[in-house]
Amino acid sequence: MVTRKGDSGSVDDPRVILVTAPDRDTAHELARTLVGERLVACANLLPGVRSVYRWEGAVEEADEVLLLLKTRADRVDTLRRRVVSIHPYDVPEFVVLPVEGGLDRYLDWIRTESSPE
Repeated sequence: MVTRKGDSGSVDDPRVILVTAPDRDTAHELARTLVGERLVACANLLPGVRSVYRWEGAVEEADEVLLLLKTRADRVDTLRRRVVSIHPYDVPEFVVLPVEGGLDRYLDWIRTESSPE
């Protein structure tokens, strides 16, 4: 069965968080830490991202690794604080996306695996 969001949201509704890292090793460390601490159920690492951005008045470019993090809505604030505390960037990317639907078993897995013990 596939669930679609439409009713009222719940504290355990899944969220996808986008975070970039400067290299594979850093992305892997972030992923292992966040999954190990049950802040996220899963972290996908997508290497080969080329970012073009404005920083301190100049246009910059950098190769990065994009992390797709899956968690529960009620874990987002704790996750944000943890990412900021362990990330090497002064201002790490942290973008929260709602999950509008998906396979029920997968969404339940996210809820379970990112729950505090």
